[in-house]
Amino acid sequence: MLEVIKRNGSRAPFDRSKIKIAIEKAMNSMSGVYIEGQAEDIAKEIEAVANDKSTTMSISDVEELVYYKLIAGGNPATARAYENYKAVQAYKREQNTTDDEILGLLNQTNADVMDENSNKNAVIASTQRDLIAGEVSKDIAKRKLIPADLVDAHESGAIHIHDMDYIIQPIFNCCLVNMKDMLDNGTVVNGKMIETPKSFQVACNVMTQIIAQIASNQYGGQSIDIACLGKYLRRSYDKNLSLAIETLGDVTLAEKMAQKMTQKDLESGIQTIQYQINTLMTSNGQAPFVTLFMQLNETDPYVEEIAMIIEEILKQRIQGIKNDAGVYVTPAFPKLIYVLDENNVRPGSRFYNLTSLAIRCTAKRMYPDYISAKKMCENYEGNVFSPMGCRAFLSTYKDDKGNYKFDGRFNIGVCTINLPQIGILAAGDEAKFFEILEKRLELVKRVGLLRYEHLKNVISDASPIHWQHGAIARLGKHEPILPLLQNGYSTVTIGYIGIYEATKLVIGESNTSKKGEAFAMKIMDMLNEKKDAWKKETGLAFAVYGTPAESLTNRFARIDKKRFGIIEDVTDKGYYTNSFHVDVREKISAFEKFNFEAKFQDKSGGGCISYVEIPNMSHNLEALETLVRYIYDNIQYAEFNTKSDYCANCGFDGEIKLNDKGQWECPQCHNTDKSTLTVVRRTCGYLGENFWNEGRTKEIGDRVLHI
Repeated sequence: MLEVIKRNGSRAPFDRSKIKIAIEKAMNSMSGVYIEGQAEDIAKEIEAVANDKSTTMSISDVEELVYYKLIAGGNPATARAYENYKAVQAYKREQNTTDDEILGLLNQTNADVMDENSNKNAVIASTQRDLIAGEVSKDIAKRKLIPADLVDAHESGAIHIHDMDYIIQPIFNCCLVNMKDMLDNGTVVNGKMIETPKSFQVACNVMTQIIAQIASNQYGGQSIDIACLGKYLRRSYDKNLSLAIETLGDVTLAEKMAQKMTQKDLESGIQTIQYQINTLMTSNGQAPFVTLFMQLNETDPYVEEIAMIIEEILKQRIQGIKNDAGVYVTPAFPKLIYVLDENNVRPGSRFYNLTSLAIRCTAKRMYPDYISAKKMCENYEGNVFSPMGCRAFLSTYKDDKGNYKFDGRFNIGVCTINLPQIGILAAGDEAKFFEILEKRLELVKRVGLLRYEHLKNVISDASPIHWQHGAIARLGKHEPILPLLQNGYSTVTIGYIGIYEATKLVIGESNTSKKGEAFAMKIMDMLNEKKDAWKKETGLAFAVYGTPAESLTNRFARIDKKRFGIIEDVTDKGYYTNSFHVDVREKISAFEKFNFEAKFQDKSGGGCISYVEIPNMSHNLEALETLVRYIYDNIQYAEFNTKSDYCANCGFDGEIKLNDKGQWECPQCHNTDKSTLTVVRRTCGYLGENFWNEGRTKEIGDRVLHI
């Protein structure tokens, strides 16, 4: 019997079909070329060589013959793909490559990991611990969990498997916390029962404890509708009124006293939320990525209390939080989102005063961001709800009673496709671009299914705060979470980056030109066609997602520059443009930018956000109000980027800029010591305050004003 020597020295029967399968995998990889019948022919030739040899061939002998026969057969592309496949397989079998990365974290030379997240201070020991664990987790995932061709696709920049440092754990990406259920019906934290609060201050304190627990048991963002607190402000007022009547005996005086006492409770409660969120350090080495969603729904019986809560949140955010020098600065969290609706968007509307306050807050602190109830209702069957964190939106879903449900749902994970790399490979051929895109989207689909397969056997005990105690569900102990992954309850997202660069490469024009926009829309249409087909095929709710891409904007550009060299307006910049966004260097008005990007938001239902760069508009709030009103009428979700920096060395309060060396430099004292500079910029929907990787820094430096 013909045999082959395995790598461990043992012998196994020679199997020609395995050679054929390996060659066909290389042919069907992202860089291989399929030639009909070639795999079978080579397999037969190698079998013949094995039969003629006087000694038994080894696996390495077989692999070497495959390579050279592919070269001889005029298929060098597949030969290279086969070599890459071999290298990844060898890595998965033998290597442990984490040493250099971990030592680089400890001696602060591993810039890729240290600068990956602008809200993680990689110098702090607790953060380092999470980053070190992440490097080990990535290594295990690449070698043991993720198929070799997907690892190869990730390493070569064809796709990006997000949050690979967490992928081996039974956790998910981001969620809409069902905080109302947790407060109204009680919850459990660290095995301790927390009953429904009796006052506003207690509710705020409980909420921050829940936020910390959630952040420590998932990655990605969490969002909370602050309407859940309205009931508890009413409870505080009723409690205060009862005490005041008992003390004063006069109902009129008691009501005035109760109002003042309740206002104090309100101020203290909101301060608790703001300070707790900004001072908490979760198990993943950072403050919780939390978003507060502020909507005024007039059918809510506590709408007046909710309005009071929103007002206090905005007032305290305008003031800011003191840094270590005792100076009020812009905090990164919580992210604030304010809903524009008919009851607040125009002078004379019931809550217009809150919109005016929100505009003042935006001018000073960049938050809140704005959601148009009018536009969102058009895209989500009449519903208005928060993104999960900075931009990820859920698909519409109805429970078994036919009611729409959003709170208590989540996203499984993200895989992003590198559109500029496809544009480079297509070399100006539009048909070839879409042929490669279709092929690579299958990789994205497989990553989504991999995440699903990894989570489908998880039981509720993995994270009681999520699955048993109300954040997502109230399952029993040991109960599987599988039903919450299926039938559209959770989402699996298809990320994309670099429509601008892909359009330049294929069409030769910006995506804002008439021809460029048509091409860009074809990309969006294909993404949505695949989303719909995969949902029908798998029962999973795939969604098209305008990727946050904090570090990815640099990673893809760096990989492609190394592989393809300097390409003008593509790899030469040091970054790729996020999702459908207009190139950050393009001179376009705020109104034109919102109008253009709104069309793409309509096709990016799994997540999207648009922004415009503005100067300090604290003294021109009327102009900012015009822009806010334009958002309401024209685009679903938008934000403003301005500058709010501080130099502790000289006390400068204004815009700190990049100098010619790419360093952040105080314009007053020329200080470049990052440890004494507070520079806050919009990074990927959130504000970043711990500086950025080289590519993202260049992107920030290239941004032009839109007004």
